[in-house]
Amino acid sequence: MDESKTGEVSNPLRPAVAWAAIAILLLLAVIRSAIATRTDGFTIDEPFHITAGVSYVKLDDFRLNPEHPPLVKLWVGRAVVSQFRLPALRPLSDKGAERDFTENAVYIDNDPDLIQARARGAMLTLSAILLLFLAFAIARTMGTIVAVATMAFLAIDPTVAANMPIVMTDLAVALLAATAVLFAVAAFRSGEWRDIGLAALALGLTLGAKHSGVIAIFVVGACGIVALIAPRVIGAAMDRRRAAMALLIITFGSLAVLWALYGFRYSETASGREAFNRPLSLKIEDVRSPMARRILTSMSTIRLVPRSYIWGLADTTRAGMEGRGIRVYFFGRIYRDRGPFYYFPTVIGAKLPMGLLALAIAGLVLLAIRKIPQSSRLPALAAALLAVFFLIALVRGVSYGGIRHALPIVVVLAMFGGMAVAVAFGTRSRAARLVTAAAFLVAIVSAVPRIRPWEYFNEFVGGPDGAYLRLGDESVDVAQRDLDFIRYYRSHLQPAGEIPYLFYPMSPHEQERRGIHARGARGSEAELPNADVSGTFFVRASAVFKNTDLEVFKHVLPVDRIGNLLIFKGTFHLPWLLERSLTRRAREMLQTQHPDRAAAESLLREALTLNPRSFGPLLLSGNLMLKERRRDEALTFYRRALGTLDSDEPLMHDLLTRQIARIASVEPIENIRPVRGTRVE
Repeated sequence: MDESKTGEVSNPLRPAVAWAAIAILLLLAVIRSAIATRTDGFTIDEPFHITAGVSYVKLDDFRLNPEHPPLVKLWVGRAVVSQFRLPALRPLSDKGAERDFTENAVYIDNDPDLIQARARGAMLTLSAILLLFLAFAIARTMGTIVAVATMAFLAIDPTVAANMPIVMTDLAVALLAATAVLFAVAAFRSGEWRDIGLAALALGLTLGAKHSGVIAIFVVGACGIVALIAPRVIGAAMDRRRAAMALLIITFGSLAVLWALYGFRYSETASGREAFNRPLSLKIEDVRSPMARRILTSMSTIRLVPRSYIWGLADTTRAGMEGRGIRVYFFGRIYRDRGPFYYFPTVIGAKLPMGLLALAIAGLVLLAIRKIPQSSRLPALAAALLAVFFLIALVRGVSYGGIRHALPIVVVLAMFGGMAVAVAFGTRSRAARLVTAAAFLVAIVSAVPRIRPWEYFNEFVGGPDGAYLRLGDESVDVAQRDLDFIRYYRSHLQPAGEIPYLFYPMSPHEQERRGIHARGARGSEAELPNADVSGTFFVRASAVFKNTDLEVFKHVLPVDRIGNLLIFKGTFHLPWLLERSLTRRAREMLQTQHPDRAAAESLLREALTLNPRSFGPLLLSGNLMLKERRRDEALTFYRRALGTLDSDEPLMHDLLTRQIARIASVEPIENIRPVRGTRVE
């Protein structure tokens, strides 16, 4: 590659040396990730994704887990299908029932340790392939030095290491979105079929990785528009007619790739029958924005994309953009759904090692002062636009996902760090090279030795040991400490016959599989009726400051700690404990295929005897009375639920107000649907 093609200013690495370095870096990244995450259990969503992936591969059925596109699940499904016993699919009512079905499949019907080992190997392989794909795109548009330095940045970053082996979609969409944008720039510049085809492939895989990948379409479209109206700006080697053709091929080619992932079939089942846990029409109805509902309905009407994809877009819009009332803890304050506008920039700044953060900022400054080589500026600007679009979506959406939802921005920052390294080496300045080497060294010393990369924070916010006091980032703990709990339970509690209290999102099916006996919000044992409870308590660090139920632990030092799993001993006042257990059991009863409404009603009334102002059992009771056609009782429960709402829940307030008005009118009660709470998953 010459200078005009790559943007390298001087002393470019020989291709063989560059790709050898990239291969070594990717190998080291895989080894580091495998070692650093070796004690992790499944994240809370992995059983969901794995079971769904097996059903896609084995049955060509896409009804499970439609809230995520199929790319990652298909990859892992093929890796584990020969070892996975898939139970017969059956009608499921809402996401809670589907989660129960998929977790039962992984933990009870299969060997979870064997499935995890297979899935981890498959995901480490996929992550390495996607990193290599990105490296090729960077080398094609900005040169081999930038590609090598970017891979070094990503190999060091703890969040990338944490996400590489898990069956989730955040890292895949981050890597593929950047790759798609860079290949699109190359395509509009060169007009070569290879670049056009790679851009279409990368963009289609981006759409197939996660629904937020649609953001990349707008960036690719922006690049195409620039090629059409100002070809000299982009350095295009083709006329406007050919640029328009390239844009159409990339767009429709990416949609073809997406359809291919679904087997070129609109329906989720081979029969064409709709079989989601919630009908698509109701899923779209859950979306509060009239414009979003119209767009989703139109997509369904014209069958622009498969039905499962539309279902997932509706779910993403409601849960990811409009919000579910999830609390976010940020520097001493609790927010509902959305932190302040600077939440995500702060989280990124706190999660990146200081040396890498310095390199990324240096790259951004070099672009601003026009020190980036001319041929690298357009791909750099396109990557920056991708990061800006993602940041706007994050700021307008919910904050609970934290750094894993911001991974597309991290990948772009890695590219800017790579550009800073390329400029430093291009200047032939020994001091500049030493500074960049020192930045990498500082980052390596800070981040690489950490065995729990999920929980990494840089020194600016107190490091892994103290950052949880300031930030309640959900993505630093997605329930992967369950195996640590099991080891502690077996070595410290089981020999003494002690049943602990578990306030950690561990699946009840995993507890059954591992022979765990626990009480509490996640435990399977009966609760003690006393409000003052004594024993050993396991609490997720990220929940202590944002969950008012757990604030009793806020002012007590844990007796032990395993990463973000805090362990307390003593007597604590927990009056809500039995009431939450009764409510959870009632909800599970109502979500079964043949719900026992009488038993559920009895449990809910018992819960409300303990706490007459508890929102959850009041709303469930109102919905239950509505299904039973008991209008006056439904009206009473809904009004009581409305009276418990906080001022920061206007959406739920509006839903209940409208429901009460409808029930109080002469409208036939059978035409009124139950209220789907904004907090429902």
